[in-house]
Parts: sequence; structure tokens; C-alpha cells
Amino acid sequence: MTRLNLVLLLGLLLSALYLVNVQYESRRLYSELDRAQSQAHRLAAENERLQVEKRAQATSARVEGLARSKLQMRAATPAVTTYVSYANGAVAPAASAASGGQP
Repeated sequence: MTRLNLVLLLGLLLSALYLVNVQYESRRLYSELDRAQSQAHRLAAENERLQVEKRAQATSARVEGLARSKLQMRAATPAVTTYVSYANGAVAPAASAASGGQP
């Protein structure tokens, strides 16, 4: 009888230790999950902020201002447009394709 009691006591202690271990692991995993969700929320907010900043950087007024200031570009007008013509009366490839290959 005492042998059976010792075996049962040992089984009870082992199951109690296993239960404590499982509860500890469960709490650890829950806190890790909470940290991961918090980081995901922070990254989503950062992504949204960066998307807004990207849209603000790509506005046409800003691009035009940068082209004028840093690249010294200006709008194309007929006064600054240079037209290129072919020498010896040759027909431009685009013009010959439009006319069906006839000069």
C-alpha cells in the first residue's frame, strides 16, 4: 500500500510541476504575442506616415520646383524649341511611315 501511495505522490508532484511549467510557458507566449502585436501596430502607423510623406514628396508643384531650382530646367516654349531637319531633302522615318513609304 505504501508503495502505491509513493507512486501516486510522485505522479501528483510530476503533474503539478508540469502544470506550473505549462502556465509559465503560456504567460511567456502571451506576453510575446502582446509585444508582437504592439510592434505590428507601431510598424503599421510608421508605414502610413511614410506613405503620406511619399505622396507629399511626389506632388507636381514640388517636382516642378526642384526641376527649376536644382536642374535649371524651364518650360518648353516655341522660342526655345530647336527643330531638326534632315539634310539633302531626306524624309524623316516617322513622316515616311505616315505617308505609306512614299517620299
